[in-house]
Amino acid sequence: MSKIFLADPKSCDVKIGRLLEKFETKVKVYPPGTCPLTVQLSLLTASKNQTCGKCVPCRDGLPQLETLLKSILEGDATMETLEHMRRLATMIRDTADCAIGYQSAIEVLQGLDTFREEYESHIKDHVCPGEMGQKVPCINLCPAHVDIPAYIALIGEEDYAGAINMIRKDNPLPTACAMICEHPCEQRCRRNLIDDSINIRGLKKYAVDQIAADKVAVPKANKSTGKKVAVIGGGPAGMTAAYFLGLMGHKVTIFERQKALGGMLRYGIPNYRFPKDRLDEDIRAILSAGDIEVKYETKIGTEIPIEEIHKEYDAMFVAIGAQAGKRLRLEGSDAGNVESAVEMLDRIGNGNIPDYTGKNVVVIGGGNVAMDAARSAVRCNAEDVRIVYRRRQDDMTALDTEIESAVMEGIELLTLKSPKSIEKDAEGNCSALIVQPQMIGPYDRAGRPSPVDAKKDPERIPCEVILIAVGQDIVSRPFEEFGMEAERGVFKAGLDTAVENLPGVFVGGDCATGPATAIRAIAAGKVAAHNIDEYLGYHHKLNCEATVPSPKENNRIPTGRANITERPAYERKHDFEHVENPYTHEEAMQEAGRCLRCDHFGCGVLKGGRDE
Repeated sequence: MSKIFLADPKSCDVKIGRLLEKFETKVKVYPPGTCPLTVQLSLLTASKNQTCGKCVPCRDGLPQLETLLKSILEGDATMETLEHMRRLATMIRDTADCAIGYQSAIEVLQGLDTFREEYESHIKDHVCPGEMGQKVPCINLCPAHVDIPAYIALIGEEDYAGAINMIRKDNPLPTACAMICEHPCEQRCRRNLIDDSINIRGLKKYAVDQIAADKVAVPKANKSTGKKVAVIGGGPAGMTAAYFLGLMGHKVTIFERQKALGGMLRYGIPNYRFPKDRLDEDIRAILSAGDIEVKYETKIGTEIPIEEIHKEYDAMFVAIGAQAGKRLRLEGSDAGNVESAVEMLDRIGNGNIPDYTGKNVVVIGGGNVAMDAARSAVRCNAEDVRIVYRRRQDDMTALDTEIESAVMEGIELLTLKSPKSIEKDAEGNCSALIVQPQMIGPYDRAGRPSPVDAKKDPERIPCEVILIAVGQDIVSRPFEEFGMEAERGVFKAGLDTAVENLPGVFVGGDCATGPATAIRAIAAGKVAAHNIDEYLGYHHKLNCEATVPSPKENNRIPTGRANITERPAYERKHDFEHVENPYTHEEAMQEAGRCLRCDHFGCGVLKGGRDE
């Protein structure tokens, strides 16, 4: 009998596995602005190299597809080449034995449709479309396009006021983003090629922890233009627009329905994530930027006609957000102690903290609002808190860090459970949530696996409180009656935030995109402000009053990312105090020193040739 052996830890497969980890990283950090045909060629080449060679369509077809795609990139192709590629890819898709062949062909076919304009530009004009061209990854992926390498360099020089002003050049809410931004800027950080992405949010938080935003003077406002702009809604989009318009010299009036500014930053995000005294630092700085007036507890569309605002002001920016919670159409949903998670968080934001002492609380949903509601319920002394979600944990839209924090605080995740009905007690209050177990099924059009009913009996989850966190609605009706077109409550506008057929009316933030992130709302406010300025006949330039330090030689030594730590769960879950611990000086300086200054080294200096 011949011997058998254990797997060799030094085998070629093990070594290749380590190499593939590097390859995976290179794919993840593909620079924004890269030619999509080049990316597709890279993937096709990788697929070609994976083929086992058994079946002809995969073994011979993928190299032929690669050759055709190369000919397009080299300017040697015609429109017939595209049709040849489509026919060949279709044949490979339909006849290849395994996923290496047919899935590669599917990706080529999808690319031919998705990037048709780019393909035609290469064939007809032999160039990429005008918007192509590598960009600094973190700046490009920040919706507000904040100059991130610049403010990190200023932090490294311990010029925290300069860093705050550099941020405020594009984002007047540095403290808010330091606390709660989902940091999309980190996704393709080139530092990933060495070790891990820069902790950009952590560095921003360190800057505003060293000096409060309202202690750093904003740039001096331009001379008054005499123009009046109405901003309807004092959330992140509205405050951002007001800040820039104020600096430009326009007279701004913010109409806010609540008794304080902030929108969902104040009334939707719990204090343990974003202390409201820190929010006030940003707000005080914003209100100091020129001639800005705020009219609190004023409802436009009900108390004051929209037509009146439109007539009185030279321009109008609608940024009313999405602050109404959606309800589920369930049998028994009219039971007592069933409410929207958004409404519950709004009450807490107004200082009315519910008492859930001894009660079992169920939160329905899987997004950040669900996590906020569940973690807040724990702090309201609930006996037990469970999150019910109809998909898998992997499909939750909440940040992974928020999910992890919720679990650490004792919250149980009940996944693949679809709410079916609500059981009432004799007094008409909820006594249980009835759920139907699910199994995950095929992907839907949005690219997410859909849950379907499993062949299991419904389950009963006892509870005394149910919080529904399945989305947010926009109170759009008064504005639709005014003439602003909306689809399912979401206002329609161009990428310039202008409302078609209503000159001088602009719209942005959650009411124009649906519920999204604070940084996207900030970006909308920035775009609206600049385009309102142009609409009013101006083209103001704003000075951030900060100078970018000269770059230092790159630190190429692989170094671990310094993550922000939190107070222990056993301590923090009993109060609404901020959960995050501050960075130390050593952590901040080490993290700032990891930045590769892509604004100087590489594509960052290429604009019509190298800028010396």
